[in-house]
Amino acid sequence: MTMNSNAALKEPRDLAACFAGQNAQELVVEMAHDLRSPLTSIMFLAEAMQLGQSGPINDTQRRQLGLIRSAALCLCAAASDVLELSRGGESLTDREPTPFSITDVFRSVRDLAKPLAEEKGLDLRFLAPELEERVGHSRAVARVLLNLTTNALKFTEKGFVEVAAREIGDKRVEFSVRDTGPGLDADELGQLCQPFRTTPTQRQDFSSSGLGLAICNKLVNAMGSRLEVTTHPDGGTKFTFQLELPAVAACVEP
Repeated sequence: MTMNSNAALKEPRDLAACFAGQNAQELVVEMAHDLRSPLTSIMFLAEAMQLGQSGPINDTQRRQLGLIRSAALCLCAAASDVLELSRGGESLTDREPTPFSITDVFRSVRDLAKPLAEEKGLDLRFLAPELEERVGHSRAVARVLLNLTTNALKFTEKGFVEVAAREIGDKRVEFSVRDTGPGLDADELGQLCQPFRTTPTQRQDFSSSGLGLAICNKLVNAMGSRLEVTTHPDGGTKFTFQLELPAVAACVEP
């Protein structure tokens, strides 16, 4: 049996009205989820092709696939940042400290950031401490460093980006991400870690949303530290944070 209906479809609300409504947060979360799934697929497919799992490729194609993977990673990270901020932005995936290797964390950051550095002709450096087997929140550390590194690469046009970790005493490690970019002025510093900044930055490639740095700041705070920045106009920027990370050997009972 066929039923006919003469009900008229309602005129859709514009996007601004949707985001101003009571369900605005739920809408943003749904959009972030919808974006993250296909972007994750793009990342895995690009990586498989880059590794030659779908057949031989030349060097140019390998570099281009690396850029696709890095771009998808940045978009996926932005979607994850939206989801994280909707939950408060301070959740540590690995709630209990566990043994990890700073070198392994650096390697994962390098593998994801290297295509962007190569495309811009920048030197990407990593300096690990001598005692690099530590106990801490490795996923949070990796996420902060990756976010800071990709941000640095975006607005640095020449020179280098350096990711370093150095020992401070027996249990503390200082992490830093330093670039040779244009630096920040006082107005930018004032709202640097605020999500959805209202004042655009002078850097053409620097995200005005501020989501990534807001998440970095919250994660560093959740690990009991502070994210600090040193910058000079036309002289580069350096982000640092210190963490209590006992050496694995010191945590092993005799």
